Amino acid sequence: MKEDNNSLHAGSRGSFSGKLGYVLAVAGSAVGLGNIWRFPYLAAKYGGGIFLLVYLILMLTFGYALIVSETALGRMTKRSPVGAFQTFGKSLPFRLGGWINAVIPMLIVPYYSVIGGWVTKYLFEYVRGNTQTLAADDYFSGFIADGMGAGFWFLIFAFMVAAVLFAGVKQGVERVSKVMMPLLVILALFVAVYSMTRPGAWEGVKYFLVPNMENFSWMTVVAATGQMFYSLSIAMGILYTYGSYIKKEVDIEKSTTQVELFDTAIAMLAGLMIIPAVFAFSGGDPDTLGAGPSLMFITIPKVFASMGLGTGAGVMFFLLVLLAALTSAISLAESGVSTFEDQLGLSRSRSVMLMGAVIVVFGLASALGFGVLSFVSILGMSILDFFDFLTNSLMMPVAALATCFLVTRVAGTDRIAQEVEQSSAFKRKKMYTLFMKYLAPVCIAVILLSSIANVFGWISL
Repeated sequence: MKEDNNSLHAGSRGSFSGKLGYVLAVAGSAVGLGNIWRFPYLAAKYGGGIFLLVYLILMLTFGYALIVSETALGRMTKRSPVGAFQTFGKSLPFRLGGWINAVIPMLIVPYYSVIGGWVTKYLFEYVRGNTQTLAADDYFSGFIADGMGAGFWFLIFAFMVAAVLFAGVKQGVERVSKVMMPLLVILALFVAVYSMTRPGAWEGVKYFLVPNMENFSWMTVVAATGQMFYSLSIAMGILYTYGSYIKKEVDIEKSTTQVELFDTAIAMLAGLMIIPAVFAFSGGDPDTLGAGPSLMFITIPKVFASMGLGTGAGVMFFLLVLLAALTSAISLAESGVSTFEDQLGLSRSRSVMLMGAVIVVFGLASALGFGVLSFVSILGMSILDFFDFLTNSLMMPVAALATCFLVTRVAGTDRIAQEVEQSSAFKRKKMYTLFMKYLAPVCIAVILLSSIANVFGWISL
């Protein structure tokens, strides 16, 4: 690795002002729709408290190891994923390892922005007081089938993301994260308290927080592993990119711990917002708890419509979800912008415009996939569902395996430890080494094989 070149390159790229800006930006990346939308329905479906316990164990071990690895490699090389891998070698495996990490966020952010557009539309309607309209059985399906409407709200959300990116790392990404993340926490607390104080909601609180081994199955582990993977922004290129923006004095281990705590707190608050409300609404009906992704856009509006102050709760809830979606979408897009800057030599403004073009092209295809392009089916999936499967179920596990290979077979865990120890003691060094060398590859392989088996109907996730 040529330190002089790295130093020269580091001087030309954006950076965070300090640890707080980095922690809040990474937390904003981790705290997104994966926490607010995906975590509660998986917890409801796969055992409540026992799912939460398994998730916490995995996050504090396997998740921690991969966060430290990607952040340290980013800071060490001062490169986004492609450059980070090619710092250690120029052969095909290194190019593939870097590019798969770089391409994932470019493919995720377009369809993620479509869902962000749905959230924006729901917030707009709650502000207008249309609480009962949103609770109608066919409202959501009718909205997403309306190509013009869904496309319009997707473009509104994408414009908000682009505006932050044009402002830069410090003035855009960091500043927005510093405002949005505290506001997100405050809103989450309000909505969670409101949800938990509804009649009948306490049974939902116990279901979510108290582990019950009778609800445990192998699929609890598989689902919790996949959620941990998705929630912490692992294998999306984001942590390489944000790692490249931080200074040598930033304590990587302490920052990682803070991100873990923030992510866990928001995930638990999301569960306390949604699961008790569903219990209050349905009495813990298994079909309602297992409603899956539709929980946010179909079930929760019905819950709000059945309660007093439902309009206010709907406004707070969807404002919270919008903030979470924006911080994550900004992080995903920032990774793509950084890659274009590094690999194509473009200015930041041109890189943002190119990333914006990618979002619009693939995002509009995903938005129209439920209406005008509904005839397009890939492996029996809509365009949006296919992109979700391709990135989260196939590409991300492969990207994580590439990171494990780079750390254990090329750079070496000792070199990662040296990078971490530049700014602090590496207290969890032994655990880190154990997971990266032996346990992480096994966990990743389980996710990959389970996902493939699920899409072909061999198992049901």
